[in-house]
Amino acid sequence: MNHLSFITAYIGYNSAWFLMILVAIVSFIVQWRFKSKFKHYSEVGLLSGLSGQEVAVKMLRAHGIFDVQVICVDGQLSDHYNPETKTVNLSQDVFYSRSVAAAAVAAHECGHAVQHAQAYAWLSFRSAMVPVINIASTLTQWTLLIGVMLLIFSHNPFVLAVGVAALALVTFFSFITLPVEFDASHRALVWLNNNYSIMQTTEEHEQAKDALWWAAMTYVVAALSSLATLLYYASFLFNRRN
Repeated sequence: MNHLSFITAYIGYNSAWFLMILVAIVSFIVQWRFKSKFKHYSEVGLLSGLSGQEVAVKMLRAHGIFDVQVICVDGQLSDHYNPETKTVNLSQDVFYSRSVAAAAVAAHECGHAVQHAQAYAWLSFRSAMVPVINIASTLTQWTLLIGVMLLIFSHNPFVLAVGVAALALVTFFSFITLPVEFDASHRALVWLNNNYSIMQTTEEHEQAKDALWWAAMTYVVAALSSLATLLYYASFLFNRRN
């Protein structure tokens, strides 16, 4: 490796490393802020007195969806929609709670059910990628570290190249997730805004909007974190090969 290549590699490593640290800090702040917001809005009761489960059922019925069940699952912030079982899975903190946060989260997850029922393109694309991403995620768990070691000690880039390719797919998937999540929140907020029997004041709606915005930001920083990690390993791979 000549001096120019060495300088280029040094800059590449350090830039990628700095980016990873920066994203990690931002991720920590966003996660903390989201949990803080959720905790705060979980203590703000809905004037309508509806629980998260009741809000979810109302939203599904309002969109003509009768084949999706709303069930309670264990875990904190474990809320999700499962298109395979057609279930809106709400954590206990959301299912039973009669708060602004519970209503917002329940409506968001139902937003995914509406996407599924209406064959929303981004959700369909994301769902089609899941089997491939499951394999790619498994590959990244061992190919990256082993690949780096092999590249350093034997100058063999093949395993690391496989890991970088797998991580690229995972990163792409994380960015595909963004329009799906933002659209689900948009559908939830529009429905809540048009149903005054659910959220009866402008303040309640703004609080729900704030909670969902911070939830969406967690997906944004997750995607950026995956991208930063990809850039780090990619720079390591290509600079070492040079």
